[in-house]
Amino acid sequence: MEKAVKSQLGVSSRLSVAPMMDWTDRHCRAFHRVLSREVLLYTEMVTAAALVRGGATHLLAYGTEEHPVALQLGGSDPAELAEATAMAVAYGYAEVNLNVGCPSDRVQSGCFGAILMERPGLVADCLSAMVQAAGDIPVTMKCRLGVDEQDPATVLPDLLARMEDAGVGRVTVHARKAWLQGLSPRENRDIPPLDYDLVHAMKLRFPALNLSINGGIATLDDALEHLKVVDGVMIGRAAYHDPGAVLLQADSRIFNRPDPCPDRVTAALRMIPHIEAHLSDGGKLGQVTRHMLGLFAGLPGARGWRRTLSEGAAKPGAGADVVRTALDHVATVAA
Repeated sequence: MEKAVKSQLGVSSRLSVAPMMDWTDRHCRAFHRVLSREVLLYTEMVTAAALVRGGATHLLAYGTEEHPVALQLGGSDPAELAEATAMAVAYGYAEVNLNVGCPSDRVQSGCFGAILMERPGLVADCLSAMVQAAGDIPVTMKCRLGVDEQDPATVLPDLLARMEDAGVGRVTVHARKAWLQGLSPRENRDIPPLDYDLVHAMKLRFPALNLSINGGIATLDDALEHLKVVDGVMIGRAAYHDPGAVLLQADSRIFNRPDPCPDRVTAALRMIPHIEAHLSDGGKLGQVTRHMLGLFAGLPGARGWRRTLSEGAAKPGAGADVVRTALDHVATVAA
């Protein structure tokens, strides 16, 4: 059972959508799943403390149609992370991922995220505890090349070796350093230079490791080039801002499987049942449609689609008809 689960997730991780705070919530994931049946989806980062000490189990909610879906945890207390991992297993997540890459001030003050790159022994302890709690569910890690003045060529292989020793066989490496002193989280997404070659070298150095690469990758063509060297590619902002370009043909081009959705217009229409269910539960239209604004990015009528969707969703009592009206601007777009 364990090998079968981990093998399937290894296949799904050939292409994944990065965990992104305030973006990859359950509505975003439901939308992305309309576009692709195969890509691995991640939650926003959820802190172990919020689950274990705060009782915030609502943060674990997801729809079964989102599978395969992974929970990303933030934390640095092995016992707490183990307990949160057990909760994720009980909720049916396909994977639990430890965040060792987020550079925000909030996660630094909590001693988790990228600052853990400075404490590889603690990372190993956390991962080992999570593995013990996970049973058949794979535990993975997402990290940076290093932080601040660290030498990535030294610290990254040391961290990966410790990770393997802890029983973790899959990792995603964001191919940039994180500068915890001097750069904001937004600046950390763009300013530190990318070093794809170092990540590629880690695959050669750790051939048994299932290694995905992340950072600055915006197209399926780019992903296919990286897949000649590494096992997987994680795409973040490009998949969110232009989901049609990244996800609509992902299943056929990356996984050699049929694409589930023929075009962007169909994708929008297939979201209507999800929207109506959310509204019937007391939700608001904009909580779903904000994730759909980029569906027609770069195509004729995209501006009208975005404007109609944004303005319509802001009106009291807005319903799914706003989506149908917005589609009038892009009705001729076939792909």
